[in-house]
Amino acid sequence: MAPDNTVVVDVKGTLPGRGVWVTATRQMVEEAIKKRVFARGFKEQVKAEEGLADQVEKVLEQKALSALSISRKAGELITGFSKTEGALRTGRVLALLHATDASEDGIKKLAAIAASMNSNGGTHAVLRLFTSAQMDLALGRDNVIHAALLAGQAGRNCLNQAQKLARYRGPSDHSGLAGTKGAVAQD
Repeated sequence: MAPDNTVVVDVKGTLPGRGVWVTATRQMVEEAIKKRVFARGFKEQVKAEEGLADQVEKVLEQKALSALSISRKAGELITGFSKTEGALRTGRVLALLHATDASEDGIKKLAAIAASMNSNGGTHAVLRLFTSAQMDLALGRDNVIHAALLAGQAGRNCLNQAQKLARYRGPSDHSGLAGTKGAVAQD
């Protein structure tokens, strides 16, 4: 809570003072605002603005995009359809990333390759959380549609941040993890 008694987003939990925990889903944050749960949690009158749920999503989205950028700098992200296809064949892929505006044909082709490489029953997480423009900006490249997140610390951190964002957004057409809408990928 800020000094002016407004609710402040602190997804890292590092701001000074007392906080109130709310399950990190858009639905729960919106319900907490509607039912004035923050006032009960802080035991005083507080202002939770209507746009608080959007603020939380924006912070989580920025953290995930930042982690995506760091994974590229760490050499744990491959971009482009052909390079992603090649990375799948190496067995080092943690997750496939597709822009929300990617064609279904390209997604299906990469899914088929991933399935053929995982004959032992393993699966890759599939992330569809960002537009190609967001991925372009985060990665400093043009026209990023498909990418492969590789095994490593930066890759695992990126996958973790993406999972948090997907859980917050909840089930939708473009927030699927593990190939299904809204499901959470296994590490």
